Amino acid sequence: MGKGPFSFRRPSIRRRRPKSTAVPQSPKPIPTTGAVASSSSPPPPSTGNLIGGGGGGGGVVAAGKGKKKAAGARLWMRFDAMGVSELVEYDKSTIIKRASIPARDLRILGPVFSHSSTILAREKAMVVNLEFIKAIVTAEEVLILDSLQQEVLQFVDQLRLQLPHKSANKTQGAGAVDVNDSETHVSTGGQWLPVPEAMEGLQCELPFEFQVLEIALEVVCSFLDKNVAELERDAYPVLDELARNVSTKNLEHVRSLKSNLTRLLARVQKVRDEIEHLLDDNEDMSNLYLTRKWIQNQQLEALSGGAASNSIITISPRLPRLSSNRSASLVSSHNLDDDDVEDLEMLLEAYFMQLDGTRNKILSVREYIDDTEDYVNIQLDNQRNELIQLQLTLTIASFAIAVETLVAGWFGMNIPFTWNNKEGIFEIFVGGITVGCVLIFLLILGYARWKKLLGS
Repeated sequence: MGKGPFSFRRPSIRRRRPKSTAVPQSPKPIPTTGAVASSSSPPPPSTGNLIGGGGGGGGVVAAGKGKKKAAGARLWMRFDAMGVSELVEYDKSTIIKRASIPARDLRILGPVFSHSSTILAREKAMVVNLEFIKAIVTAEEVLILDSLQQEVLQFVDQLRLQLPHKSANKTQGAGAVDVNDSETHVSTGGQWLPVPEAMEGLQCELPFEFQVLEIALEVVCSFLDKNVAELERDAYPVLDELARNVSTKNLEHVRSLKSNLTRLLARVQKVRDEIEHLLDDNEDMSNLYLTRKWIQNQQLEALSGGAASNSIITISPRLPRLSSNRSASLVSSHNLDDDDVEDLEMLLEAYFMQLDGTRNKILSVREYIDDTEDYVNIQLDNQRNELIQLQLTLTIASFAIAVETLVAGWFGMNIPFTWNNKEGIFEIFVGGITVGCVLIFLLILGYARWKKLLGS
């Protein structure tokens, strides 16, 4: 007992340690099944942090991490094929896993490329950045970034209006499909057709990704057309006023108008060039067929799994299911051709022509501005020429007056002359030299007109 103080400290330390280790063991009686155990596995680290920090430090760290995750997440609006929408909050890693796109594609949707135009095709998604529309489109859904902005709300409203309508038309027009091994006919709305013709009727509607792309192009083209119309409405009165009155205020209006025109032309040109780039490359257009690639992957998975002839192969979530290998081969041969990009090509060509028309309107306004500037420059050159002619006339007159002044100076010296004593000689002398100077002025002026230095 002589070592009492030391002996009391050691047991106190040993008694405190089991208290810290006994706390994480308290959740052990809670899980009763495997599912509950798996769902309750994350809490122990959080309890460990709380214990290690004394109930305060660990809680602050966990809250800090939560704030970082919330700051890294962005607000997206999700639309499915039926037009059902919801607001979700995804971070970058979730988007990359969900859409199977590389991380660099998300930079295209950032604020740096706010007015750029890019349409990228990936394995399972399409990255669309058209003006203010920033979206990631898959075969089953579309994720829209910054969906609460004023310009993007038009795109969102069009999706809500058109997607349910198109999906309903497709469902009603498809009908019931019954395909057997011995009979390759499809019932579409009460009329029996062979499989290829029936599937062509089912495929008359565009895939989901092209429906979204069409709506996006329509909204962007309408937005650009509206801006061009407003620019035309403001441009022509300003230019006419400048042609009537060349002033600093009118010149400033034209300068601002021309800068807006240049920016608008660059935006239209970017969208037009992106569509033209896709039209020039069939491989890029083929890669945009996400639904077709999804169907092919489903077929390959079914074939690799050794599906029998009676097994049902899912063609698409919006297409009927076909049985028998013969009918599946017919569908793939007629509708799943990798080189068939006619639908997308027609879609892009329509909006390419519309953008080309918008670009021609802007170029016509620019030509009108150039013509007005040329007219103003001609006016200014004419005024400048008139000033030069006036200056030349005054120079000739100054020369004639200088000659008269020279003669008057000669006779104004203090030199005695016999003429000074004659009466009335002053008037005769002054009148004579004045007439001589006028004759000199008229001679030089006539010579300048003869040489076409002065206008008539």
